[in-house]
Amino acid sequence: MPLDTPISAAATLVSFLLSVAATGWLASHGAAGRGPLDYPNARSLHSTPVPRSGGLAVLLGSSTPLLVLAALGISTPELGWIAAALLPVAGIAYLDDLGEVSRRLRLVAQIGAALLLMSGGLRWTLLDLPGWVLVFPGWAAVVLTLVYVVWLINLYNFMDGMDGFAAGMALFGFSAFAILGWSGGEPLFALASACVAVASAGFLTGNFPPARIFLGDAGSSSLGLFVAAFSLWGAHLGLFPLWSAWLAFSPFILDATWTLLARLARRERIWEPHRSHHYQRLVLAGWSHRQTLLRVYPLMIAAAACAVASPRLPPHEQWLLIGAWAMIYALIHLKVRLVERTASTESL
Repeated sequence: MPLDTPISAAATLVSFLLSVAATGWLASHGAAGRGPLDYPNARSLHSTPVPRSGGLAVLLGSSTPLLVLAALGISTPELGWIAAALLPVAGIAYLDDLGEVSRRLRLVAQIGAALLLMSGGLRWTLLDLPGWVLVFPGWAAVVLTLVYVVWLINLYNFMDGMDGFAAGMALFGFSAFAILGWSGGEPLFALASACVAVASAGFLTGNFPPARIFLGDAGSSSLGLFVAAFSLWGAHLGLFPLWSAWLAFSPFILDATWTLLARLARRERIWEPHRSHHYQRLVLAGWSHRQTLLRVYPLMIAAAACAVASPRLPPHEQWLLIGAWAMIYALIHLKVRLVERTASTESL
């Protein structure tokens, strides 16, 4: 059975409706005390317990249509390997939502997921910058892929700390992947990306501030795995260079990476909870979740739009684009510091 537009549209609609329905049920189920709750801690921006099973809604919405299509003979080996990699990551992360799981066990699951992706041919084999390509030796590709997958899984988990934030990034980032897939003649990649995007949109019906439900570790870790896997898959298909995928998710990638490096420079224990991400600092300085999101969403949309356009630009314009975004993020960093300084002055 060929994958045509009506089938893709139906699958995307089912993804959204399943996610909306599951989000509503899980929120009410959790509010009644029949599910895992997210209790406030040193990293939190919320003050009361909130259900943390929403990742199940995103997984249900994004995977069910693809499983049905696979049963009808519409699939690709890459999706099978991504599904295999998802199982240990989502499974261990959900156990962590239910109770404490050791960091070592989570790391083992994440490394196992990276190895499964590499077994399916999804690995970081080269650095493809505008007008310049560096091919990695085999051993380097293995090491870099391991680090890349594990970092993105944890990165997404780190950044899931504000209502509507992680799901919004997934909505815009995977929408960019879907557009790149359709325009590049890879409808199955496009459909899989669209399913993740609309399932995230469905989850936002319960997660937009004030949130009635959170993704939980199962949701954020799974989305991080999807970012790693789909970026490697799209690059493998020749749809875009890997840096274009980084641009699509740059609001998360740069914040988390910058914060990690800053904490290392301060010799902090990076494995301990904290509230030093830019979005956390803005909320602590007095911005509401909704106010912060309404400023971050346009940034996410702009980054996703530039990512869609980037593969078709000549090399010199690609470098101009990269430089422009570097300046934008430098200005954002300065803006956050200014907001903090203003809030500190007003509190005196």
